Amino acid sequence: MFVLRFDLRIPPFVSSLTHGEQYSEFLKMVKWADDKGFAAVVLSEHHGTEDGYMNSPLLLAGGVLGKTSNLFCSVSALLLPLHDPLRIAEEIATVDLMAPGRLNVVIGVGYRESEFEMFDKNRKTRGKDTEEGIETILSALTGTPFEYRGKKVRVTPKPVSDPSSLISVGGSVEISAKRAARLGLPFIPAVRDENLESIYYEEAKLLGYENPMCMMPSGPGMVLVSEDPEKTWDEIGANLVYDAMTYAAWQYKDQRSSWHIEGTSVDDLKAGGQHMILTPDECVDLVKNNGAAVLHPLIGGINPIVGWESLELVANKVIPNLI
Repeated sequence: MFVLRFDLRIPPFVSSLTHGEQYSEFLKMVKWADDKGFAAVVLSEHHGTEDGYMNSPLLLAGGVLGKTSNLFCSVSALLLPLHDPLRIAEEIATVDLMAPGRLNVVIGVGYRESEFEMFDKNRKTRGKDTEEGIETILSALTGTPFEYRGKKVRVTPKPVSDPSSLISVGGSVEISAKRAARLGLPFIPAVRDENLESIYYEEAKLLGYENPMCMMPSGPGMVLVSEDPEKTWDEIGANLVYDAMTYAAWQYKDQRSSWHIEGTSVDDLKAGGQHMILTPDECVDLVKNNGAAVLHPLIGGINPIVGWESLELVANKVIPNLI
């Protein structure tokens, strides 16, 4: 399985690419990939960044699904405490109405202090706010009236899909695993930790949740395919190092992620194992071993030509050797 991941950021030192051009390439890529054997697109969310990291993943999900007929779209993650849950429910329902069964939204609690300050939200209550927000969304997506903050409210039209199929719970700590089980939702942790998986399934069993599902991250978080990987590392290494260092700088002691690599050089990234530039044959082996590869064709504001070359190689020299 091949997943396309996008965050649509451009480092300050990149002057040859605008966000308008990058967003255009993003939509072209997903439209092109729709009938080439790719499975899904993953989008995420951050706010107020110097590099313009995407801030409206549900809007972009609508764009992806409107351009395609086959690709699934995962928002991973949507930072619910920064939003009005009723409005989020309306947007999720709207996207599902346009593309039934092709959207899932992984709910995250958020962590960057600057984002909570930007939206005048309380970071200290983010766990409670997230759980209450998810409960509100699940009630809203039924399309029936319900009590919300002392008022009767209703979200219409309701989605085609079952509400529980549209929402998953993210996180990297024990309380997140238990929250997912308590809400009767799939758990998609940000870090590979078998202990979290065990806690989730144990809590689900205790609560009588009959069909729990935990999807752990596996393998590198970024794969690009090249006929000459070292040449490609030379071309885009600075972009990848920027991407890794920026993400690492955002992390707090209570935040874990498989994508977090402490490094300041290309050699550090290579050793970290989350960033891989592979030949087509190496990519075939990776997918045979892991079952999937996460392609990141516009990572760190790289020249879209590099991303297109990678996608073309996957379509022409990797996927045919996996059939």
